[in-house]
Amino acid sequence: MAPSRKKLTAARISISLPVTLFDELDDMVAKRGYASRSEAISKMISEQLVQHQHELGKSVMAGTITIIYDHAKPGLPTRLLNIQHKWLKEVISSQRVHLENHHTLEVLLVQGPGYRLKQIASELIACKGVKHGYLTVSSTIIPPIH
Repeated sequence: MAPSRKKLTAARISISLPVTLFDELDDMVAKRGYASRSEAISKMISEQLVQHQHELGKSVMAGTITIIYDHAKPGLPTRLLNIQHKWLKEVISSQRVHLENHHTLEVLLVQGPGYRLKQIASELIACKGVKHGYLTVSSTIIPPIH
Protein backbone atom coordinates (compact mmCIF):
# COMPACT_ATOMS: atom_id res chain seq x y z
CA MET A 1 0.00 0.00 0.00
CA ALA A 2 1.39 3.42 -0.99
CA PRO A 3 1.97 5.93 1.82
CA SER A 4 -0.51 8.79 2.07
CA ARG A 5 0.68 12.18 0.84
CA LYS A 6 0.50 13.55 4.38
CA LYS A 7 3.22 11.11 5.50
CA LEU A 8 5.60 12.00 2.66
CA THR A 9 8.36 14.47 3.47
CA ALA A 10 9.22 15.11 -0.17
CA ALA A 11 7.72 14.55 -3.59
CA ARG A 12 9.64 14.31 -6.84
CA ILE A 13 9.00 16.39 -9.97
CA SER A 14 10.81 16.55 -13.28
CA ILE A 15 11.30 19.76 -15.26
CA SER A 16 13.01 20.63 -18.51
CA LEU A 17 15.03 23.81 -18.79
CA PRO A 18 16.90 25.48 -21.63
CA VAL A 19 20.60 24.62 -21.28
CA THR A 20 21.59 28.22 -20.57
CA LEU A 21 19.03 28.48 -17.76
CA PHE A 22 20.21 25.13 -16.36
CA ASP A 23 23.81 26.37 -16.35
CA GLU A 24 22.79 29.64 -14.66
CA LEU A 25 20.89 27.66 -12.02
CA ASP A 26 23.99 25.55 -11.30
CA ASP A 27 26.08 28.71 -11.05
CA MET A 28 23.59 30.27 -8.61
CA VAL A 29 23.46 27.07 -6.51
CA ALA A 30 27.25 27.12 -6.17
CA LYS A 31 27.54 30.87 -5.47
CA ARG A 32 24.75 30.92 -2.87
CA GLY A 33 25.93 27.74 -1.18
CA TYR A 34 22.81 25.62 -1.64
CA ALA A 35 23.32 21.92 -0.97
CA SER A 36 21.59 21.02 -4.25
CA ARG A 37 19.48 22.26 -7.15
CA SER A 38 16.47 20.81 -5.34
CA GLU A 39 17.08 23.01 -2.31
CA ALA A 40 17.44 26.14 -4.45
CA ILE A 41 14.36 25.42 -6.55
CA SER A 42 12.36 24.49 -3.45
CA LYS A 43 13.21 27.85 -1.85
CA MET A 44 12.32 29.75 -5.04
CA ILE A 45 8.98 27.95 -5.31
CA SER A 46 8.28 28.53 -1.62
CA GLU A 47 8.93 32.28 -1.99
CA GLN A 48 6.64 32.47 -5.01
CA LEU A 49 3.86 30.54 -3.25
CA VAL A 50 4.02 32.89 -0.25
CA GLN A 51 3.78 35.87 -2.58
CA HIS A 52 0.92 34.23 -4.51
CA GLN A 53 -0.99 33.40 -1.34
CA HIS A 54 -0.70 36.97 -0.12
CA GLU A 55 -3.92 38.06 -1.75
CA LEU A 56 -4.10 41.64 -2.84
CA GLY A 57 -7.40 43.04 -1.67
CA LYS A 58 -9.60 45.98 -2.57
CA SER A 59 -7.27 48.63 -1.15
CA VAL A 60 -5.96 51.06 -3.75
CA MET A 61 -2.27 50.55 -4.31
CA ALA A 62 0.41 51.95 -6.60
CA GLY A 63 3.01 49.77 -8.17
CA THR A 64 4.93 48.60 -11.17
CA ILE A 65 4.57 45.65 -13.48
CA THR A 66 7.88 44.71 -15.05
CA ILE A 67 8.02 42.36 -18.03
CA ILE A 68 10.72 41.19 -20.40
CA TYR A 69 9.45 39.82 -23.67
CA ASP A 70 10.45 38.77 -27.16
CA HIS A 71 9.15 41.63 -29.31
CA ALA A 72 9.74 39.52 -32.46
CA LYS A 73 7.05 37.05 -31.35
CA PRO A 74 4.23 37.57 -33.88
CA GLY A 75 1.33 39.48 -32.36
CA LEU A 76 2.82 39.73 -28.86
CA PRO A 77 3.38 43.51 -28.76
CA THR A 78 -0.21 44.02 -29.93
CA ARG A 79 -1.57 41.60 -27.29
CA LEU A 80 0.37 43.39 -24.56
CA LEU A 81 -0.87 46.78 -25.76
CA ASN A 82 -4.48 45.54 -25.91
CA ILE A 83 -4.27 44.34 -22.30
CA GLN A 84 -2.95 47.76 -21.25
CA HIS A 85 -5.80 49.50 -23.09
CA LYS A 86 -8.31 47.16 -21.46
CA TRP A 87 -7.09 48.42 -18.06
CA LEU A 88 -6.81 52.09 -19.04
CA LYS A 89 -7.91 53.37 -15.59
CA GLU A 90 -5.20 51.38 -13.83
CA VAL A 91 -2.26 51.70 -16.25
CA ILE A 92 -0.86 55.17 -15.64
CA SER A 93 2.16 54.98 -17.95
CA SER A 94 4.70 52.62 -19.45
CA GLN A 95 8.38 52.80 -20.33
CA ARG A 96 9.97 50.46 -22.86
CA VAL A 97 13.66 49.76 -23.43
CA HIS A 98 14.88 47.59 -26.28
CA LEU A 99 17.41 44.95 -25.25
CA GLU A 100 19.59 42.61 -27.26
CA ASN A 101 18.30 39.58 -29.19
CA HIS A 102 14.76 40.85 -29.91
CA HIS A 103 13.95 41.43 -26.25
CA THR A 104 12.18 44.38 -24.68
CA LEU A 105 12.05 45.45 -21.04
CA GLU A 106 8.78 47.22 -20.22
CA VAL A 107 7.80 48.78 -16.91
CA LEU A 108 4.22 49.86 -16.32
CA LEU A 109 3.25 52.28 -13.57
CA VAL A 110 -0.11 51.10 -12.23
CA GLN A 111 -2.58 52.16 -9.57
CA GLY A 112 -5.86 50.66 -8.47
CA PRO A 113 -7.34 47.99 -6.23
CA GLY A 114 -4.70 45.40 -5.45
CA TYR A 115 -6.67 42.49 -6.88
CA ARG A 116 -6.97 44.31 -10.23
CA LEU A 117 -3.25 45.03 -10.35
CA LYS A 118 -2.60 41.35 -9.74
CA GLN A 119 -5.04 40.48 -12.54
CA ILE A 120 -3.35 42.88 -14.99
CA ALA A 121 0.10 41.50 -14.14
CA SER A 122 -1.14 37.91 -14.51
CA GLU A 123 -2.66 38.64 -17.93
CA LEU A 124 0.53 40.26 -19.19
CA ILE A 125 2.89 37.63 -17.77
CA ALA A 126 0.77 34.77 -19.13
CA CYS A 127 1.21 35.93 -22.73
CA LYS A 128 3.33 33.52 -24.74
CA GLY A 129 6.66 35.21 -25.44
CA VAL A 130 6.87 36.99 -22.08
CA LYS A 131 10.10 35.68 -20.55
CA HIS A 132 9.90 37.22 -17.07
CA GLY A 133 7.47 39.37 -15.18
CA TYR A 134 6.49 40.51 -11.73
CA LEU A 135 4.29 42.94 -9.86
CA THR A 136 5.61 45.19 -7.12
CA VAL A 137 3.07 47.13 -5.04
CA SER A 138 3.01 49.78 -2.36
CA SER A 139 0.21 51.01 -0.14
CA THR A 140 1.40 54.57 -0.83
CA ILE A 141 -0.54 55.91 -3.80
CA ILE A 142 -0.15 58.59 -6.46
CA PRO A 143 -2.01 61.80 -5.53
CA PRO A 144 -5.04 62.69 -7.66
CA ILE A 145 -4.08 64.35 -10.94
CA HIS A 146 -7.07 66.71 -11.06
